[in-house]
Amino acid sequence: MKHLTPVSALALLLAPAAHAGLRFPCSTLTIQRLDPVVQPGSLPSAHLHHIVGGNAFNASMEGDVGERATCTTCQMSEDFSNYWTAVLYFKHPTNGSYHRVPVVPVQPLLGGSQGATGGLTVYYTQFDLSRDNLKQQSVTTFKPGFRMTVGVPTETGKPHVGLRYQCLTGQSRGPELSDFPDKPCSGGIFATHHFPACWDGKNLDSPDHQSHMYNTINRDGFTNAPACPASHPVRVPQVTFETVWDTSKFNSMWPSGTPNPFVWSFEGKAGGTHADYMFGWKGDSLQRAMAKSECFYDGCGSITKQAMSDANRCTVKDFVGEKTDGWVDKLPGM
Repeated sequence: MKHLTPVSALALLLAPAAHAGLRFPCSTLTIQRLDPVVQPGSLPSAHLHHIVGGNAFNASMEGDVGERATCTTCQMSEDFSNYWTAVLYFKHPTNGSYHRVPVVPVQPLLGGSQGATGGLTVYYTQFDLSRDNLKQQSVTTFKPGFRMTVGVPTETGKPHVGLRYQCLTGQSRGPELSDFPDKPCSGGIFATHHFPACWDGKNLDSPDHQSHMYNTINRDGFTNAPACPASHPVRVPQVTFETVWDTSKFNSMWPSGTPNPFVWSFEGKAGGTHADYMFGWKGDSLQRAMAKSECFYDGCGSITKQAMSDANRCTVKDFVGEKTDGWVDKLPGM
């Protein structure tokens, strides 16, 4: 499939033709220093994360977390998975203080999706944005206890393909970038995290949380991933997060001609962007959707959606108890 620009991808998404996969919003569940994948049991973890999904989220999560959760901030009511990324901060160019950048819902939302609070948009695609490939290769969904990460916070160069930024201005997302935008964005910074689509079929995790997966994607955008290798033969849904960081309130504090003043919550620049995923769908709900040809983004006709007003009531307690908003002299944990 030819690479889709943000504009053409959006047009495809909103067109009446069939599409292949799920697309739905998840409101913010919590913003805390917790990371049950990379630092299980650590309370707190090293840096701050923006977390959405089920309320089983905790410092340690083993087994079938979908069975333990009682609510979810995601529109798909059977999805108790958790999705999280690092948090974006504005670093003041003159005094060096920090302020957390707020998150706003990804626009446009599909019918019935209005009312999300912050959060991010999640995709599970079967092949690419506009079609499935089920006649050639079926999609096998994850098992209870499955987890994975994408990206590396210690990366100082460019992140690999699929981890990208866009500068929002008006109705335009602009080109996909491997670095933060070099000028203020009136609509905020759009961040995308594409996960690998090939699994070894055996391990629910690996020591680096990535080796049990294989990334065959070699182009940006929602493009079809090439065939899975023999070492990782199982095709799984292509999971993607989209997040909008509302940087607009800080634009007046960014002196013209100076470097980008935004940093991730680990004091990292754009190359270190990363995301975590922990599977938590109830029963075979995700498998039913992924096995449906030309499955549309409304739930594929097999998953019950909840009103976002109900999703927004799902919460977890503050496990860490530290200041994460307003101006601070140093980043939480740093």
